Amino acid sequence: MDRIDAMRAFVAVVTEGSFSNAANTLQLSPQLVSKYVSKLEEQLNTRLLNRTTRKVSLTEAGSHYFGHAQQILLSIDDMESKLGGLQQNPKGVLRISAPVSFALKHMAKLITDFQIHYPLVKVDLQLTDRKVDIVEEGFDVALRIGQLKSSSLIAKKVAPIRVMLCAAPDYLKKHGTPTQPEDIAEHRYLHYSYMNMDGKDDIYQLLKAKYLKQGSELRSNNGDVLVDAAIAGAGIVLQPTFIISEALSSGKLVVVLPKLEPEALGLYAVYAHRKLLPHKVRCFIDFMEGYYGTPPYWDESIP
Repeated sequence: MDRIDAMRAFVAVVTEGSFSNAANTLQLSPQLVSKYVSKLEEQLNTRLLNRTTRKVSLTEAGSHYFGHAQQILLSIDDMESKLGGLQQNPKGVLRISAPVSFALKHMAKLITDFQIHYPLVKVDLQLTDRKVDIVEEGFDVALRIGQLKSSSLIAKKVAPIRVMLCAAPDYLKKHGTPTQPEDIAEHRYLHYSYMNMDGKDDIYQLLKAKYLKQGSELRSNNGDVLVDAAIAGAGIVLQPTFIISEALSSGKLVVVLPKLEPEALGLYAVYAHRKLLPHKVRCFIDFMEGYYGTPPYWDESIP
């Protein structure tokens, strides 16, 4: 038995949700897919899948193996794709989904520079803070910000994303500057609708408790609006530095309770696991690597 073929069969069953769907994807018979997975379990001497007449599910061992198998197959496919496309110029339409505020501030030059290097690639950039289904909605790549949970998609980290609590000096002069976490409860709060309310850091728990108890003086699904409101003196706001860095540098905003800065999030390029990744997608993902710098250029003036 070819271990790689068996690994592909196992990953396809998990990704597609059944042996029959996996068989269709791999263009094999369901019996052969089942045989591959069974032989793989025999070689590993452990059960990877729980099988019933209605569905299959991962065992604990299967869950661990699935993640490693995905990465191994991705490396193999990447190598084959790079070798196959080495002499090719990437071309076609590249459909990208990206968060609104990040794209408005930091993606125009990225796309322009990318197309200078790869002039035959046309870019269709769609902005939304909604978590799109990249397969169902036909995207090649989606940029997402957060702590990504495991899934059947592949995610490559592009840059760290720092998040800070801040307010305008005039607002703090009028309402007082918080000196301890409990003081947040006494301040006007500008709430971002897509904020991860389940974040484990103290600042998320404090803002969640305040929001659930008192609501918010202003809430929006757009961070730029909230930051502009904070600059105007509307209250305190928790937003990423790629939005607030200019306001911090100019003194329009100041950091509040800096010791409560949460663990940095990540900007990730997310794409579907495919046997042969299109060359235009591979080129774009490789082009983004290191593009924004280490640290990202918007953080260079922030301690």
